[in-house]
Amino acid sequence: MTRVLYESANGDVWRLVHDPQSGVPMVEHKPTASSGGRTSLIEIGKFLRAGANGPEHQALLQLIGTLVKD
Repeated sequence: MTRVLYESANGDVWRLVHDPQSGVPMVEHKPTASSGGRTSLIEIGKFLRAGANGPEHQALLQLIGTLVKD
């Protein structure tokens, strides 16, 4: 199962996915060709530590927030 977290105005897409080898949840970044075009998988903690100020980071934090019940 894949869930789109964020799609930038230039077409880069970040998705929440499972690593196909380990099954661990990861963030997949699929940049446009003009942004390099190479898809990468990033461990969730590393993704958030890399600078949680971007809209793609905020989207993941918002998703995590919906999983916590009051």
